[in-house]
Amino acid sequence: MKRQPLRTCIECHRSLPKRELVRIVRGSDGLVRVDQTGKVPGRGAYLCQNKRCWLAALAHKHIGRALKVELTVEDCARIEAYASQLPNDDRAEA
Repeated sequence: MKRQPLRTCIECHRSLPKRELVRIVRGSDGLVRVDQTGKVPGRGAYLCQNKRCWLAALAHKHIGRALKVELTVEDCARIEAYASQLPNDDRAEA
């Protein structure tokens, strides 16, 4: 059985298999976008697949810090639009 690589959510700091997290990437063009394939080149950060982590990461500016970029209004709007599709996870965060 092949070992699954672990990644850590930048908001709640839970370590989960890479495939259970969603990657956000800052490409060479400076554009920040959601990378659902996990293969887009650029600086990446991972978040859980729940709305609370995404919105909290935006509010606390963890996404911009992890990607080493100042998020634009358009970047924030794209991230919020993606987060609105995600389910709320009511589990207690570690």
